[in-house]
Amino acid sequence: MELKWLLYVTLLALGTLAVQAHDMDDDNDGDDVVDIEDDLDDGTEEVEESKPETSTAPPAPKVTYRPPVPTGEVYFAESFDKGTLDGWILSRAKKDDTDDEIAKYDGKWEVQDMKDTKLPGDKGLVLVTRAKHHAISSKLSKPFVFDTKPLIIQYEVNFQNGIECGGAYVKLLSKTPELNLDQFHDKTPYTIMFGPDKCGEDYKLHFIFRHKNPKTGKYEEKHAKRPDADLKTYFTDKKTHLYTLVLNPDNSFEILVDQTVVNSGNLLNDMSPPVNPPREIEDPNDQKPEDWDERPKIPDPDAVKPDDWDEDAPAKIADENAVKPEGWLDHEPEYVADPDAEKPEDWDEDMDGEWEAPQIANPKCETAPGCGTWQRPMIDNPNYKGKWKPPMIDNVNYQGIWKPRKIPNPDFFEDFEPFKMTPFSAVGLELWSMTSDIFFDNFIICTERAVADDWASDGWGLKKAADGAAEPGVVGQMMAAAEERPWLWVVYILTVALPVFLVVLFCCSGKVCLSSGNKLFFFYFPLEEKQKSDADIGSASQEEEEEEEEDDRKPASEVRVHNH
Repeated sequence: MELKWLLYVTLLALGTLAVQAHDMDDDNDGDDVVDIEDDLDDGTEEVEESKPETSTAPPAPKVTYRPPVPTGEVYFAESFDKGTLDGWILSRAKKDDTDDEIAKYDGKWEVQDMKDTKLPGDKGLVLVTRAKHHAISSKLSKPFVFDTKPLIIQYEVNFQNGIECGGAYVKLLSKTPELNLDQFHDKTPYTIMFGPDKCGEDYKLHFIFRHKNPKTGKYEEKHAKRPDADLKTYFTDKKTHLYTLVLNPDNSFEILVDQTVVNSGNLLNDMSPPVNPPREIEDPNDQKPEDWDERPKIPDPDAVKPDDWDEDAPAKIADENAVKPEGWLDHEPEYVADPDAEKPEDWDEDMDGEWEAPQIANPKCETAPGCGTWQRPMIDNPNYKGKWKPPMIDNVNYQGIWKPRKIPNPDFFEDFEPFKMTPFSAVGLELWSMTSDIFFDNFIICTERAVADDWASDGWGLKKAADGAAEPGVVGQMMAAAEERPWLWVVYILTVALPVFLVVLFCCSGKVCLSSGNKLFFFYFPLEEKQKSDADIGSASQEEEEEEEEDDRKPASEVRVHNH
């Protein structure tokens, strides 16, 4: 706030300087400046009448919410605008290997309006509680089978209170005979896990799929590479963000946030661990021979320590050339007892021992180069060599770093169609969070990009438009930014006030400067008008002389009006 007032004071001072500059010009001109205020009253009135009327800013456009409607075939679509959890099943499971106090999935879910919503009537699913396990799920209209069509899953998340530690990812639950949504928990088989997750300063956007080994039948999680984009803003700005995963039959994938690609790749090349194992592996039974030599360098066995090598010579020796500084006080200690100190009244010598005054720096040493016994300073010993070691030479027996031999991988397989994953029949949220009020909205699972884009436009797009309509103008945003970062006031002064001051100073340096009420007017007369007025006063010969003189002079940008 101090910087804000500094800006106001600075602008006031700049205006005062400009007026003073104008007054000084008037004083210097004396009688040369004509008071033509009365002559220009009519002109002033015309100028004032010609000013456009001040118009008020148009009101911000109002964005009306309408629940989104799928524009094509979908496997799942949920906007929560009915205000209920119809179709969703709350888990009553308990998590294994966890204390009983927190093992239950008893975290609360509710359908609510978003905090500070700009779209009345737009509701969403809210994770209400913190520090609890939450699980909720819903069945698809029909199971999704990976064949010749893409998979698109899309939904919105808003971390209304920021996020400390927790996730907002979804799980596409595999279609199995054992699937029981009433007992949905962390070990429930899923096909894909997708969405944001954060703990500490680690900001993640998961894409994990479970791949079935065609030889063993076992499943293994495959994780997409981390995106290069900075994800922090999506977790901290408290805005609604749109998360989209697109999987194509050619094994390519795209991950989008707010309809912008933040990660992409191929299921065969950009997952960890890779979908397909290596053809060869290291033989687990192979062992390094005992005589295998991995040393690239060895001490020279023929090297001999020189006779004059003194291993006992110290690294530092006293400087024999040093001289004790003049005025050194040999008999004065560096510290002395504080003469002003007094023994405390409650000092008990039987309990505390004999009292001694605290030590202070010797006042006599303050002006002397030093006190106490003088000792020569230590310097590096030029004869120091340290412990002798033989030099290193190339090892003629070096065999390199040993590695076990390669053998064919008994578990090798090749799956060129990892896109054909296990079908899934439900979508679920199974989360632990240390932050409450995580807002979810507008889930859709489909196969057509246009359908997902239309759904996003009618849902997330409306939220974005409403937020944009409610945002302050440029000046308001600048003021708000300066409230958070006060140093911006200095930038505003340099970029706004300084140019204004220079313009005002330049204008007021003219010789015709009229004031009317609280308004300031500046008039400039072109060179042709001055010549015409001079011609009316003088004779024809005088006009010719003045024109000749005018040709010799440098043209002026301002013309003074003189009395005659």
